[in-house]
Amino acid sequence: MTHDTSRRWQMLAIAAVIIFVIWLLAPVLMPFALAAMLAYLGDPLADRLQRLGMGRTWAVSIVFTVITLVFIGVVLLLIPLIQHQFESLSENLPRYVDWVRNTALPWIQTRLRLDPNVFDTDRLLATVKEHIGSVGSIAAKTVAKVTQSGMGIVTWLTNAVLIPVVAFYLLRDWDTMIAHIQRLLPRSIEPTVVRLSRESDQVLGAFVRGQLLVMLALGVFYGLGLTLVGISIGPLIGMVAGLLSFVPYLGFMIGFVAALIAALVQYGDWMHVILVAVVFTVGQLLEGYVLVPRLVGGKIGLHPVAVIFAVLAGGHLFGFLGVLLALPAASVVVVLLRYVFTRYRESDLYTGTPTGVVDDDAIPVEVDIEVHVGTGGTRPVLPDDRVP
Repeated sequence: MTHDTSRRWQMLAIAAVIIFVIWLLAPVLMPFALAAMLAYLGDPLADRLQRLGMGRTWAVSIVFTVITLVFIGVVLLLIPLIQHQFESLSENLPRYVDWVRNTALPWIQTRLRLDPNVFDTDRLLATVKEHIGSVGSIAAKTVAKVTQSGMGIVTWLTNAVLIPVVAFYLLRDWDTMIAHIQRLLPRSIEPTVVRLSRESDQVLGAFVRGQLLVMLALGVFYGLGLTLVGISIGPLIGMVAGLLSFVPYLGFMIGFVAALIAALVQYGDWMHVILVAVVFTVGQLLEGYVLVPRLVGGKIGLHPVAVIFAVLAGGHLFGFLGVLLALPAASVVVVLLRYVFTRYRESDLYTGTPTGVVDDDAIPVEVDIEVHVGTGGTRPVLPDDRVP
């Protein structure tokens, strides 16, 4: 085994051990992952304040204060709004049930020519109520268990205090930690790792900062647009559509269908259906031609199927922590795959001549030189010129 091969196996073993440790510690790492994300989001602003002549501690204190005030303001603004929207949803729920029973299901039966017994509305509604009741009981039991458990309360309070404290120290020492990690890298791979890290930072910055702004902008646009149309639960639908927009077209489809149903139940005319379609069409144009090119750019390169797979795989392997880190990790994997693909295109495996294939142009042709007496000249004699 050569030295390079041995070194590669050592690197793979170290990476496997790190992934295994993360998998074991996944339940404990969630507050640290959230704190690291906050530190990563605040580091560019802290660096900019440092370039203006401010000390690192003061710059981090200002950034941390701004993040805290924004978070508190968002919570104080959203809690009453969400509460009001759920109250409106619960008030209109009988109308939605009545519309489904008397309008939607009969229309489907007529169009598809189905047996009326296929859609037994009473049985369907009883099943839905049963499942809603079971979900509610499970949620109530879970909340009761958490609130009654002293250890659960302690854990929740510990995480609530731990996240901002860890985020502050990570933000203060972010550049120092990055420099230490760079000095610990083996010298032979340090330039490559630094280059890939910078590319990953560009991709992560485009995704984390840009996609959050896109989600916020779409949520506000859809919420305001549906409110102006007259949909009573428009802000709630807009928030859901904005939050789900990190998966391409998922937020649009769910929000559009929910808004159409709300418009049909609330008004029952085609004018409001058309207005809802206009809102979501403008939102898609705004996302595709303004928000994503300006805020995210084309540096991520994640296919919608890859996004869905990353979220599901992350949730299956690491729980909520995996869902939280799925897309940032997938964007880094894209950078690594680009590097591997480039190395493959430059390797002999890709550029070399296949074994057993003979290039006709490379076959030497036997050429004889015939001297012509009396002229002093020469000319090549090819095999075809010989007399048998």
